[in-house]
Amino acid sequence: MNLERRKVINRDGIIEDLNIEKIREKLVRACAGLEVNMVELESKIESIYEENITTKKIQESLINSAVSMTSFEESDWAEVAGRLLMMEAEREVYHSRGFSYGELEKTISLMLSYGLYDARLSKYTKEEIYELNQAIVPERDMVYDYAGASMFVHRYLLKYSGKIHELPQEVFMIIAMLLSIYEKDKVKVAKEIYEGLSLRKISLATPILANLRIPNGNLSSCFITAIDDNIESIFYNVDSIAKISKNGGGVGVNISRIRAKGSMVNGYYNASGGVVPWIRILNDTAVAVNQQGRRAGAVTVAIDSWHLDMESFLELQTENGDQRGKAYDIYPQVVVSNLFMERVKSGADWTLVDPYEIRQIYGVELCELYGVEFEEVYERIERENKIQLKKIMKARDLFKEIMKSQLETGMPYIFFKDRANERNHNSHLGMIGNGNLCMESFSNFSPSKNFQEKIVGNVAIHEKEMGEVHTCNLLSLNLAEIMEEELEKYTSLAVRALDNTIDLTVTPLAESNKHNEKYRTIGVGAMGLADYLAREYMIYEESEEEISQVFERIAAYALKASAFLARDRGQYPAFVGSKWSQGIFFGKTQDWYEKHSKYSDVWKEVFYLVDQYGLRNGELTAIAPNTSTSLLMGATASVVPTFSRFFIEKNQSGATPRVVKYLKDRAWFYPEFKNVDPKTYVKITSKIGQWTTQGVSMELLFDLNKNVRAKDIYDTLLTAWETGCKSVYYVRTIQKNTNIMNEKEECESCSG
Repeated sequence: MNLERRKVINRDGIIEDLNIEKIREKLVRACAGLEVNMVELESKIESIYEENITTKKIQESLINSAVSMTSFEESDWAEVAGRLLMMEAEREVYHSRGFSYGELEKTISLMLSYGLYDARLSKYTKEEIYELNQAIVPERDMVYDYAGASMFVHRYLLKYSGKIHELPQEVFMIIAMLLSIYEKDKVKVAKEIYEGLSLRKISLATPILANLRIPNGNLSSCFITAIDDNIESIFYNVDSIAKISKNGGGVGVNISRIRAKGSMVNGYYNASGGVVPWIRILNDTAVAVNQQGRRAGAVTVAIDSWHLDMESFLELQTENGDQRGKAYDIYPQVVVSNLFMERVKSGADWTLVDPYEIRQIYGVELCELYGVEFEEVYERIERENKIQLKKIMKARDLFKEIMKSQLETGMPYIFFKDRANERNHNSHLGMIGNGNLCMESFSNFSPSKNFQEKIVGNVAIHEKEMGEVHTCNLLSLNLAEIMEEELEKYTSLAVRALDNTIDLTVTPLAESNKHNEKYRTIGVGAMGLADYLAREYMIYEESEEEISQVFERIAAYALKASAFLARDRGQYPAFVGSKWSQGIFFGKTQDWYEKHSKYSDVWKEVFYLVDQYGLRNGELTAIAPNTSTSLLMGATASVVPTFSRFFIEKNQSGATPRVVKYLKDRAWFYPEFKNVDPKTYVKITSKIGQWTTQGVSMELLFDLNKNVRAKDIYDTLLTAWETGCKSVYYVRTIQKNTNIMNEKEECESCSG
């Protein structure tokens, strides 16, 4: 059959001859350098051809054919599909706007005229834009496999009138330009950031990647707020959560101050409905105020383990029980102390109490205490027996209820409050009450109080004493792509880029802006650890010390970069009095590093720089789950072992091959998560966490096909606490006789 004589309909709706040579040229480009037989894909053209088929349909069919041909043995077809999709996106952009790469100034002008780009781009001159245009490398579009290309094209490229109007390398350059806009040599820094992004050395969290180009986009990923025990605070926080969700942030909210069910209201006992009715309002707010139309808002609700409503809290998402007490769209989080865990371990009693009654009798807000101070007050409450509302139970029984809920729903998350506050470098100005939505980002926060309304003429003015809302901007180092000698370079670049985001964004809340200005919290994370180990021919379970050293270096380089920024731009306002200012880094003095660290010379320089200049950022590192954007980066997610070396992910959009980076030559250096001893994984994560100023989003996975007992899960959680982990994210299980995990959609904001 002579395909040249067949007719097709081009993008302009015009019937023309099928140009088989153009298709072959694309296939040659898509298959170049890969271990695939192009003839196999070329042979598909005849089978998919039909009279007056569109050229777009032919391209889509070739992409789908390449996807269907992807297998463990021939994994390169996933890259062929990714390249074809990128070429098709470039063709679509050309038809929608009339030009392709090489016209950066034209792109900026067009997108500004549509209102799609931030007007601050006009700070660049034509000469500067021309220089930056020359730095763009279009060939870097060809590094994506199908999963990464599909995510980039369908989720992140901006559209106008339903058609894509920008190209991937333009996205990276525009982001780099905005991140550099206040730099002294903004063109030089923009080029450096572009290189990091386009070479996939660094990965931006979704709010930055999706929102930085658009006008007034929120760039912060993580927020944590607290509700005080009054109606004004409750509904003020409902409003705050709505604003954060609208702007694409993930929210943590502490409800431990709210009085328990049966507590006193206006002098009457049994008048309070407890925390559950308010949680249901937060749940409905998250559903109603979605993240820019993309998905429902994401909220984790945290409560301390001593709260009298603890047991009903644990039933929020279980299938049994009264549906009026359920909240299926929030993410429950239990805050536990060292004292609780010690009593779990020893089998001792635990007392559940009402925070309102504690305030009335003892004049303290129990959830604002931690460590020795908490233990003294809590044991005094138990000993004096002055309170009426309480329940005494075995701490281990309550912990079993937590575990039971985790096995059924994957939650609650667990936040080890004392572990987090022991390592809080800014404990001089507050405390950390719980974790964020993905359990890796947290710092000081407190509720706003004393709400008042004043009338001035015909205007009602609402006033409050401002608290603080934890706010953090995230990105991740891609260890799959960063070479050993590049680690300091890209860690420093990551710190600079994130510090710049703080000056570029105005968050949805005044309390959040206050936190940003006071602490300048950033979270440099990591992904691709499993790829890094495979590249270096290291076995995960045998590499605890080597992994610890990688993250020790990241910690030191991040501090060094922040100290240099402090020299040039000034310290973060809360630096004086912090543990940083006292020469205590990660709980250790300089003397410890000199005696025990392999990198003592690096640390000596870091201590000197911080002593001389201070730090620009109060928090520096946080390891996010980055489950989605790791696909974009062609890397394994976060610091967890890979779920599977190769599998086909099926969803409403179709089938997507998931392939690890070094599948062909180093597959056996990728232990699958289900085959890694959970306690070994926890110990390695705790090593990483010791070098992380905030936290590590630590998922646990248990394969129930392997005769996992309740004691195994109990021992793993106990190990997490004993080894100093600050939090536990999802507890996932592979159900018996399947390879399917209990899974729930997670926060897109932290993905990076």
